[in-house]
Amino acid sequence: MCGIIGVVAKSPANQLIYDGLTMLQHRGQDAAGIATNNDGRILLRKSNGLVRDVFQTRHMMNLRGDMGVGHVRYPTAGVSSNAEAQPFYVNSPYGITLAHNGNLTNAENIKQELFEDDLRHINTESDSEVLLNVFAHELQRIGKLSIDAKDIFSAIRRVHERCKGAYAAVAMIANVGLVAFRDPYGIRPLCFGVRETDLGSEFIVSSESVAVDSLGFNFVRDVAPGEAVFISSDGDLKSEICAEKTFHYPCIFEHVYFARPDSIIDGISVHKARMRMGESIAAKIAREWADLDIDVVIPVPDTARTAAMEIANVLNSKYREGFIKNRYIPRTFIMPGQAMRKKSVKQKLNAIELEFKGKNVLLVDDSIVRGTTSSQIIDMARDAGARKVYFASAAPPVKYPNVYGIDMPTSAELIACDRDVSEVQRLIGADALIYQDNEDLVSAVGYGDKGPIEFEQSCFTGTYITGDVSSDYLHNVSNLRSDQAKLAREEDEASLNDLHAPVHN
Repeated sequence: MCGIIGVVAKSPANQLIYDGLTMLQHRGQDAAGIATNNDGRILLRKSNGLVRDVFQTRHMMNLRGDMGVGHVRYPTAGVSSNAEAQPFYVNSPYGITLAHNGNLTNAENIKQELFEDDLRHINTESDSEVLLNVFAHELQRIGKLSIDAKDIFSAIRRVHERCKGAYAAVAMIANVGLVAFRDPYGIRPLCFGVRETDLGSEFIVSSESVAVDSLGFNFVRDVAPGEAVFISSDGDLKSEICAEKTFHYPCIFEHVYFARPDSIIDGISVHKARMRMGESIAAKIAREWADLDIDVVIPVPDTARTAAMEIANVLNSKYREGFIKNRYIPRTFIMPGQAMRKKSVKQKLNAIELEFKGKNVLLVDDSIVRGTTSSQIIDMARDAGARKVYFASAAPPVKYPNVYGIDMPTSAELIACDRDVSEVQRLIGADALIYQDNEDLVSAVGYGDKGPIEFEQSCFTGTYITGDVSSDYLHNVSNLRSDQAKLAREEDEASLNDLHAPVHN
């Protein structure tokens, strides 16, 4: 999962992009990058690390220009190098830089086509570089010295024909403008906003509406599935549906975990969706677990807090904050390597003994993926003196890999894969385990008539909506994303760093 942003302004765009990326930092903490356009020259700064660490004053001063794109990244395949940080850039044609959120399911096939047919070289392992080169090649085929919105939409049509999977992207074409586009299924989120200044209209494109609102822009709407939105460098906006067939299957896990609660995605309030998740879990507890003597409901911070409050409210139980979070430790779900995750949980959370001692505690988390974090948190509750520890997941059992841009590991590393609830309960050490039912999750997120009623939920159901995900593909994903593979890449990366380290005499 990544966060992307694009700005067309009437004054320097660098600070707007920086501030927007800090609002999207929850979507990726592995790397960050900003590219701006200054009189036709693309200026770029990107590196591994958090936004605040990647960009110092000298970098910001160098990022001149009124138009730019930004990106925060976490790697779906594990450890990444600085070279794979985004945005990516190609000089031909016109000078294009692109930031991408998602995952192409046919990236390897396209990479071969790009080399053999399009005579383009891919220099990294990133599918985002593949997406950029497809877009660049389709623009080059137009063969014009100067291009307009019609030409760009034509190129995006060919991108949709060639690229499969999930992609929300924003690309900047030097001295031309900004184009944002979303895959025909609308899997990954993308929206845009506008604000009026004395000098004219300014535009912003973002993964989430929180960046639009917080920077003082007026939210316009979400980019539709298969749509491209072009904003010229002069501030003229045009849009067009560029896919022959479109569907609306946004990723439901955005609402479970990834998105900020103050965002609205595809017309759905993330905060309200999480409230309804809590209500449905509470109803299930009252219906099927009425014998549980719950003294207190405690969330696993931060994502589960909204659901936990509603559970306590509906069950008429006490709600307490029982864990203190160290906010300077990255989110464990998006950290590469199981060893690092184990270490970080202990560093990230500390229990308040007063809230646990002698009590029957219902812990609430957004989901259970590998189970490692859940079992450690349950151990922490028992060590703090809890008499019994019940565990509720606001999401259904995660049983299948996600191939659309979320680092769901191999099936063998998912604790709920090929196990029933009682087995998972035993493995994590809970006295009771309550999962959200899948239909209740869909009802909670798709409530009302403002948003979609169907969702991409492959990690729960094993159904891959793009229809091109084979068992061979999943096997290759498993080989790429397993903890063993990630460890090997960590060791390779360390060796490369040693190889290129300066020698001091």
